[in-house]
Amino acid sequence: MTLIDRLESIEARYRELDDLIARPEVATDPERLQRLARERAGLEELVSLYRGYKATTRSLEETQAMLNEGLDPEMAALAKEEADTLRRRQESLLQELKLALLPKDAKDDKDVIVEIRAGTGGEEAALFAADLFRMYTRYAQSQGWQVEVIDANRSERDGFKEVIFEVKGRGAFSRLKFERGVHRVQRVPITEASGRIHTSTATVAVLPEAEEVEVDINPDDLKVEFYHSRGAGGQNVNKVATAVRLTHLPTGIVTTCQDERSQLRNRQKAMAVLRARLLDREQRKQFEAVTRERRAQVGSGERAEKVRTYNFPQDRVTDHRINLSLHNLSRILEGELDELIDALATSQQAKQLQELAG
Repeated sequence: MTLIDRLESIEARYRELDDLIARPEVATDPERLQRLARERAGLEELVSLYRGYKATTRSLEETQAMLNEGLDPEMAALAKEEADTLRRRQESLLQELKLALLPKDAKDDKDVIVEIRAGTGGEEAALFAADLFRMYTRYAQSQGWQVEVIDANRSERDGFKEVIFEVKGRGAFSRLKFERGVHRVQRVPITEASGRIHTSTATVAVLPEAEEVEVDINPDDLKVEFYHSRGAGGQNVNKVATAVRLTHLPTGIVTTCQDERSQLRNRQKAMAVLRARLLDREQRKQFEAVTRERRAQVGSGERAEKVRTYNFPQDRVTDHRINLSLHNLSRILEGELDELIDALATSQQAKQLQELAG
């Protein structure tokens, strides 16, 4: 089936949905009406683009026919200019249509759980993990997203051995999913007296938040423990055991939360992390059963790769997946990530278009 055949089929379905929604028997069936209306809404933008493409193509054909009939030089020049404009518009719409036909990631609009862990490099790695946490927090704020810390394990110099946080907002996963992997920093640590440049790492995991209906957790499979929160927190920390540790016995996955003063809220947050990890685990199993060559898209393969280097002496950030280097390290660490993420998204779309053409 050619691209145009696919678009014709989609437009035919759109017209069919219009007809179905207008029928009296559908109007009196709220569940069916909602389902059909949702399907129609999902096709509306694509159909609008295709109709614009067809209208532009017709106009181009008419203008070309006028040129072939023979016009006086002044009219011919105007017609040629019009044809060039229409041709550029046609090409632009065709590209938009190809992008619109790419399969959508059902997880893209989900809230996410981000886990940052210090890797090699000791205290410097923990300080770098704190830099990454601050970077993502600033980026989330610029997008109008909400950030909530679920659990954090501080280091001696106020870095993070581990920090887990939730990012809530439309499209959060669609942008932050590109951050998964091993991030490397090259700089002179504050702990280094001789001024030598060290290399340290931190790992970033980005999990789409799972709904309860997506992951069925048997209460009998859970070991629930309550304990006193570590660190500062006032009298509540000393007197009330509000921190929660959940162990999923079949998989051995452990999640904790101590950020809230409420035992119930800590349990809810720990459960959210557990659901996300179990969903991610199941998706990775399914993915690896389909193909091993694409492990970089979902699974441990991607997280084991060095995805980005932050080089302080050269004021350079390099994303190794697309061989892109930017000399604005300080702004990136302040949360200005759009240029990097846009480039990664464009690269992913280009690969998908190549596959679509194949």
